[in-house]
Amino acid sequence: MAIERRTAFRIAEVLLILSAAVSGTVLFVNLVHPQRAILALFIGGSVFTVSLILLIRIWLDPDRIRASQSDTMLTLASDTLEFMSENGMSSKSAQRICERILPATSAVAVALTDTERILGYAGRDSELHPLGSPIATAVTQAVINDGLPRVLRTKDEIGLPESSTVRAAIIAPLTLGEETIGTLKFYYPSARRINETQQSIVLGFAELLSTQASARALEDQRKLATSMELKVLQSQINPHFLFNTINTIASLIRTDPDHARDLLREFAVFYRSTLENSADLITLQRELDQTRRYFGFEVARFGEERLSFSTDVEVGAENCLVPAFMVQPLVENAVRHGMPSEGTLHVACEARRSEGDLIVMVSDDGVGMTSDVKAGLESGESSDSLGIAMRNIQERVKGYFGLGSSMQVESSEGAGTRVMLLLKGACANTDLPSAR
Repeated sequence: MAIERRTAFRIAEVLLILSAAVSGTVLFVNLVHPQRAILALFIGGSVFTVSLILLIRIWLDPDRIRASQSDTMLTLASDTLEFMSENGMSSKSAQRICERILPATSAVAVALTDTERILGYAGRDSELHPLGSPIATAVTQAVINDGLPRVLRTKDEIGLPESSTVRAAIIAPLTLGEETIGTLKFYYPSARRINETQQSIVLGFAELLSTQASARALEDQRKLATSMELKVLQSQINPHFLFNTINTIASLIRTDPDHARDLLREFAVFYRSTLENSADLITLQRELDQTRRYFGFEVARFGEERLSFSTDVEVGAENCLVPAFMVQPLVENAVRHGMPSEGTLHVACEARRSEGDLIVMVSDDGVGMTSDVKAGLESGESSDSLGIAMRNIQERVKGYFGLGSSMQVESSEGAGTRVMLLLKGACANTDLPSAR
């Protein structure tokens, strides 16, 4: 409804401007013409006057003013969110925020600080406030200490140098929870510029920046949590797999020493890579290489007639970035929980790109699972080793790639299992496709 009203205002505004322009032209032509047409003068003057009155009413309409202010604030909010999402409240983003906010206010300067120094400053007297310099005024430190905004109407209250042309200011705290993390300051050439609207704008922007800082901190905490979960996974590598692999290599030393030597070398590479893969994201190629090493140990243990592994990766998808330790646990679960009592278990991994996103599927033709077990995995309620591994993968995928990403499990008893991962934006920043 509000959008329709603003559209109607804009259409009426355009029509009235055209009407005023045409009638004003008719009026001017008749006024300068030697032979004036009285009727044309009367009509032109009447239309021009009515159009002008209606335009003034539209321009001064409270709904229109509020709508215009709301549009401005939403645009500014979107811009500041974009600046903070890049680097948080860094000096670079703070400076861009100050430069963006200043034209939308009656202030002559806007500043942002943390608890110790000036992060951003735009406007008059910028030479007196170099970026990175310590906070010099006692009143700013007071706002940081008690978390209360200040309206300062004299130069003495502000405490700026004599050379400053600023005569009034509004200082609002930036908060993160209960803690004050900085200030937002609007400077004015005189106290007459400060009114309730300006105070509301400053407090509103301070609240907006505080909310965005809280959201940024929450996102950082979530990423830290997913990184810590990965380290926990790395430190709790399945001991049964470790002992079984060592026993397999030991038995091969007598029957096939060359194979045993190759496995031992791969085993060293596998564990070194597992412990070193602590980077936030790695290429899908590295994750698949690690998965193949793992599967090679299982084939050595069970035999080629019992296990088979294949990959089908779209050209270029191997360059996409994924969380470390993501595909290998899915393949390990297929071997541990899907292997039938006889015959061959076929495990396959597919990867496709889709407009910057990455789709990874790990499937097997094993024993499958019941609908109750599947529901427990998808809901995160399963507490066994399979459920913990799947929940960890799901949480890390969402932690790195956002709520649009997902993990889907398809399975039924006797018909195998397929796990599909959708990683939003995983391929957005990769180079041009490389040949396999």
